Amino acid sequence: MTEVNNALSPHGGTLVDRVMEPAKGRVKAKEAKIRLPIDAPRATEIISIAYGFFSPIEGFMGSKDVDSVCKDMRLQSGYIWSIPIVFDISEDTIKEKGIKGGDTLLLTYQDQPFAVLELDEIFSYDKTLMAEKVYGTTEDKHPGVKRTYAYKDKFLGGKVTLINPPKINPPFDKYWYPPKVLRQKMAELGWKKVVAHQTRNVPHTGHEWLMKGAWFASNADAVLVSCVVGEKRTGDYIDEAIVLTHEALGETGYFKEGTHLTSILLWDMRYAGPREAIFHAIVRKNLGCTHHMFGRDHAGVGTYYSPYAAHEIFDQVPDLGIGSVLTLEWWYCPVCGEVTYSGLCGHDKQRQGFSGTVIRSIIQDGVKPPRLIFRPEVFDLVMESGEKYGFGSPFVTEDYLAKRNPVISVPPMEV
Repeated sequence: MTEVNNALSPHGGTLVDRVMEPAKGRVKAKEAKIRLPIDAPRATEIISIAYGFFSPIEGFMGSKDVDSVCKDMRLQSGYIWSIPIVFDISEDTIKEKGIKGGDTLLLTYQDQPFAVLELDEIFSYDKTLMAEKVYGTTEDKHPGVKRTYAYKDKFLGGKVTLINPPKINPPFDKYWYPPKVLRQKMAELGWKKVVAHQTRNVPHTGHEWLMKGAWFASNADAVLVSCVVGEKRTGDYIDEAIVLTHEALGETGYFKEGTHLTSILLWDMRYAGPREAIFHAIVRKNLGCTHHMFGRDHAGVGTYYSPYAAHEIFDQVPDLGIGSVLTLEWWYCPVCGEVTYSGLCGHDKQRQGFSGTVIRSIIQDGVKPPRLIFRPEVFDLVMESGEKYGFGSPFVTEDYLAKRNPVISVPPMEV
């Protein structure tokens, strides 16, 4: 585990705040001569930029920052950054809209004014090079590489300002803590050391012990569960089940009162393995966490990265400013009759791993997994969430993707 002294400082030293009150936003919107609709990924990235989750970034990266991040894992300013945050656009749209450097663009989402982009630069970048540097492969079977190859011909670089803050819809609203708000809450609770747990899964007891082990290792006051809410694939757990079940671990006493908090991060996973581990650490540093836990295969996919690649990369970034808690594996030992950690018992041949695939298949059959593998309160809530939010299933289906209640809604704004 690495320790730091300045972990509570935001990345870059200052927490970015580019959120404008709607009354002032309407005035700002009138300055923009060009309207440009955006999709959900761009909208959620703008939210994360504006509220400071991505500090010190203030907008979509220009060519120099993109090149520096891809090749050297640093911004032009010198601060560590591992994944390009870019705004892609087709040449046809640029010509159709008459977009040029120096323009102020009004970005619309859900048919409403949403943000403005002060355009500094229109540029191209080698997408194959981006894929190879960020993901370590050029195979389009990798979801991050596939996303990169799907980028359009050009990129827009410039600062963004959120002029029409969205409403976070239930049940996610109670877990929405922008960095400034979360830091204030931590101070009110008296938390001086907080370890972050990144997740996109309903928790089994392996996850629970991963959190508890990191909590002990970092001598933290609390665990912040940071649930990634973003693009989903069929077969994933639905977002509602993830956040509700993580909260249940604290509410039902598996964590002592006042030591566990569930939150959300609006982010579409890149599955960039070690590079994404660095990104996750930076975001949670901005949230005010002093430590971040990293287990086996963090943010990985398939066999593109070694099991502990996310551990090894932290040797390259000693100046990141947040402590890394690097953990091995937790499993259930039937001989000991308990959950145990790598190296703590001698029954390796009898050990039973926490296979997410097996647990999901059990849940799909409507069977409650053993208590030592899956807390009964969590199982009950998974099934309830499937009925209430997932159209009968706790797993993402095409029906869910088509009909789910949106995570955010943009209020009407007259310009």
